[in-house]
Amino acid sequence: MEKAALPLAGLRVLDLSRILAGPSAAQLLGDLGADVIKIEHPLGDDTRRWGPPDFEGGAAYYLACNRNKRSRVLDFKRPADREVLLSLLAGADVLLENFKVGDLARHGLDYAALAPRFPRLVYCSITGFGQTGPDAGRVGYDALIQGLGGLMSITGQDEGHPTKVGVAVADLGTGLYAVVAILAALLERSRSGLGQHIDLALLDTQVAGLANIAMNFLCTGEVPRPLGNAHPTIVPYQSFATADRPLMLAVGSDPQFASLCVALGEPGWAVDPRFVTNPARVAHRAELVARLEQRLSQKTRDEWLQIFAAATPQFPHGPIRDLAEVATDPQVTHRGLFTAMDDGRTPCLKNPIVFSRTPIDHYRRPPRLGEHPDATWLEDPV
Repeated sequence: MEKAALPLAGLRVLDLSRILAGPSAAQLLGDLGADVIKIEHPLGDDTRRWGPPDFEGGAAYYLACNRNKRSRVLDFKRPADREVLLSLLAGADVLLENFKVGDLARHGLDYAALAPRFPRLVYCSITGFGQTGPDAGRVGYDALIQGLGGLMSITGQDEGHPTKVGVAVADLGTGLYAVVAILAALLERSRSGLGQHIDLALLDTQVAGLANIAMNFLCTGEVPRPLGNAHPTIVPYQSFATADRPLMLAVGSDPQFASLCVALGEPGWAVDPRFVTNPARVAHRAELVARLEQRLSQKTRDEWLQIFAAATPQFPHGPIRDLAEVATDPQVTHRGLFTAMDDGRTPCLKNPIVFSRTPIDHYRRPPRLGEHPDATWLEDPV
């Protein structure tokens, strides 16, 4: 039986973006089968030089978000290169860019200038602060946005030491929103025949990503504070020290808490009025956590993990691993999450989407700068 094409086979994407948010979105579209041409300035994407570490002459950072693309160098200051871009746009479905507001307008490449000529084009702009508002002209990087958008204020051990998340979640979250928005715009285009402009901002995405924490604030007016690894409205839901290494508990229901108490040899805690329900446990957080800390300190992590694994009903628990441990985890290994690209050498993080009929099993290594100088579209348009 002939292998089914990937879901986005035939979709044509021009990726004019750099760094992480835009490139990660374009990479995901490429993973799903889109033909992605990465358009780069003669100096290339900044992340090409964001090493060490490097792998075979390319920065690991660049390798993380540019697979399944081809690279063509164009300088928009040159009329000839602008004409090449326009010729590619004639067959493109999507343009993805993250230039500062107004930069592409100076070259006649903003949405307002292109839409009359290419009415079916879905044009996605990613900026730090959006296309409108008093901060629209500002440059925004992930760490800055984590601070401005409130995420750092709820991350860390205490209010005196706000902490950013260890991976660029504002960038990556915006990249995911970009893919959702692009696919939605393409679906709408199938009805209307028209493309549209998508205005995505890192700040907007970061604030939206505060989810239940922001909703707690909106409902109560109480400013949330950092709780380290604890949860603001579920107890116990945090990391704990043991006699050697820490572990994580994520107990989300009263039956799970009762099971934990039995496993700890403290069944009476589960019927104590201070701890019998989650609201009660939240109200008496400090007392319960102190008891848990004292009890868990009496055995090693692996001893507790063995005891917890036998508990009925089960409650979520586990070790806190570093990446070397993650890489050798049997479940991670079974799912093939750490793999290699099609060249058999370049490391790769597997796309987590698992399709039943159209599996994602192609991972072309990220292109070298200008590797495809004559790149044009490979597939018929969708």
